[in-house]
Amino acid sequence: MQLTACEPAAISEAVVMEPPQAGGFQEPCGAGDRAASLDDVIVDTANESSEEESTGEKEEETSACDTVPSSSETPAAAAEQRQQVNIKRPDSLSVPSAAELRLWTTQCDSEVKLRIGDSGVAAETPMTVDQAFTLAVKRFGDYTALGWKEGEQQKTLSYKEYYQACRTAAKSFVKLGLQRNHGVGILGFNSAEWFIADIGAILAGGLAVGIYTTNSPEACQYVAENCRANVIVVENHKQLQKILQIEDKLPHLKAIVQYKDALKDKRPNLYSWEEFMALGRDEPDAPLDEVISSQKPNQCCTLIYTSGTTGQPKGVMLSHDNITWTALSTCKHVELNDATDSQEVVVSYLPLSHIAAQMVDIWVTMRVGGATFFAQPDALKGSLVNTLKEVRPTAFMGVPRVWEKMQEKMKSVGAKSSTVRRKVAAWAKDVGLQTNLTKMNQNTADGPATFSYHIAKKLVFKKVRKALGLDRCKKCYTGAAPITKDTLEFFLSLDIPLYELYGMSESSGPHTISQPEAFKLTSCGKEIPGCKTKLHNPDEEGNGEICFWGRHVFMGYLNMSDKTEEALDEEGWLHSGDLGKHDEKGFLFITGRIKELIITAGGENIPPVPTEDAVKEAVPLISNAMLIGDKRKFLSMLLTIKCQVNAETGTPEDELTPEAVEICSRLGSNATRVSEIAGGKDRAVHAAIQEGINRVNEKATSNAQRIQKWLVLDRDFSIGEGELGPTMKLKRPVVLKMYKEQIDNFYKELPTPTSPEAPLPPK
Repeated sequence: MQLTACEPAAISEAVVMEPPQAGGFQEPCGAGDRAASLDDVIVDTANESSEEESTGEKEEETSACDTVPSSSETPAAAAEQRQQVNIKRPDSLSVPSAAELRLWTTQCDSEVKLRIGDSGVAAETPMTVDQAFTLAVKRFGDYTALGWKEGEQQKTLSYKEYYQACRTAAKSFVKLGLQRNHGVGILGFNSAEWFIADIGAILAGGLAVGIYTTNSPEACQYVAENCRANVIVVENHKQLQKILQIEDKLPHLKAIVQYKDALKDKRPNLYSWEEFMALGRDEPDAPLDEVISSQKPNQCCTLIYTSGTTGQPKGVMLSHDNITWTALSTCKHVELNDATDSQEVVVSYLPLSHIAAQMVDIWVTMRVGGATFFAQPDALKGSLVNTLKEVRPTAFMGVPRVWEKMQEKMKSVGAKSSTVRRKVAAWAKDVGLQTNLTKMNQNTADGPATFSYHIAKKLVFKKVRKALGLDRCKKCYTGAAPITKDTLEFFLSLDIPLYELYGMSESSGPHTISQPEAFKLTSCGKEIPGCKTKLHNPDEEGNGEICFWGRHVFMGYLNMSDKTEEALDEEGWLHSGDLGKHDEKGFLFITGRIKELIITAGGENIPPVPTEDAVKEAVPLISNAMLIGDKRKFLSMLLTIKCQVNAETGTPEDELTPEAVEICSRLGSNATRVSEIAGGKDRAVHAAIQEGINRVNEKATSNAQRIQKWLVLDRDFSIGEGELGPTMKLKRPVVLKMYKEQIDNFYKELPTPTSPEAPLPPK
């Protein structure tokens, strides 16, 4: 099939040029363009990561399946809250009628105007997914596109083979009865089949819809019904059972495809992957080509469902242009190599139902002809490092919990090393931190290195990178949730800078990304080319709501007018719900989230994350911390202790991690289990936690920001129990509900013991 460029004349009706110069607008900051073996690193995020959630993912409230939710509840509450935190925004947008072509829509069969600029990346000619893919095939046809292991055997697909497989899948979908703008749900771990089903659905005129693998049958039902799924693709028998439980409640469902393992039962409209692909293999090309040629860059092709923190998920509609343009801009910003020069290699392991994984693993990689290798399904339970060591990626994206688990494992292993090795490692880390901080402050990726740095690199840094499988990795990224300064500094000291990125499903993934020559600790960098940021109604310290403009801004929420009105103002700016500020050099810093702001009974606004991070840094024994105090007279905090995690289920166990046991030992405690600490049972640990909280309180700007009471819970938070989202972000409303009794006790009991007048628990 020939690549047909989208002529400017054909898209003139779908184009809007520059964003309105709203009050508070800021110019875009982005430029044009021996450590022991870590084979057994264990990461406990089960099978999920990004907002997927991104740092700026919007919280969910209410919605009904296939209906437009009433706007009579949450907008009023949201307006009241914005007023409380001094956030006043322009009037909300008016959702356009079907006859108009506007920047937004809530219908998946509608088109939108594209936000095309007059120069630079923003002015690039729009492309459909098929056009972007055929361009990649033309440039990189024989290069490896996908790679995976079957047993001990390595399998690959070239770009030519990959594209043909997607076309075959598209014809199979059409033969199964996939209708235009109906969903193809994909429920399973990352694989070549996941990619092929995703792109095949798009080529066939359907909507690609990733479903979180941890979803319950009811949650799967909501997504499948909301997107009117004609076909659902599942990984294995376990995921199949979820769909079989609800198939009678899905009127649009015509077929189910299982892409791993043999089918245990034969039943109508259930296909193995081989049977599915055989359906389209001998079908003629002409009908599919007709569907593909009718597609436009400003039409919807993908739905990303937000994680539904407090209500039903929202379907984020992304257009062909959202995906293809964002991939282009990201590639230019991070300066990835074309395969014709030096092929980039990435490892796919984060959940593909999340836009971060899709953008990196599928679209950005395709744009430069990179190779994506698939990790094993138990990657986040321990095997990821093995895959990294085999593949040796050139770029790697990890959510904060992945980096934190690596940090914990390295600290645990290092503590068992000889005195000499520990001293050498400590010296090398000090050299590494100072060297990289100097580079950071000078805004250079290749500043002059000292003799000490070269020695440290040879003795420690190279060995650490090799043990992690990152010896070829030029860029390591972190995103989808906040990461602590302690973890950033730990890896920086090992000569592994972690470049933060920031965005959301509604911005097709990235909005800002740090770069080797332009990064600062705790900053999420500067805008990708062609995008703009404004801080709406900033306070006296420069903190305002972060708003986005660019071709990465989504089309709207599927069938949700009120939620779309909340997200986009009348000028078309996407309101993230995050609070942030720029420094004097244009670096963006996230300072809080509007909906997470604690507003005390005394009217003081307190962002919880900085205080929570400070406590975790002051008390390394702490795994999770949640600050409480909204509409309360004082602040309190729930704490959890670092513990082992069941490798199969991802469930927190009672046994402490080796690092936690070592910390307890240094404190004079013999505790080896959470149950020996929870509720103040251990005097030594209790005193150490109080001491750490006292240090945090000393830095508080007012008495209202001091933590007055706290409690160690009897188990850590987890995805399975519901306190954490797929990317390990804290689900605050869930925690408030689950631990309501303990929280209520804070506000009717005596203060946490800190003095002889309020004695510690008995030994």
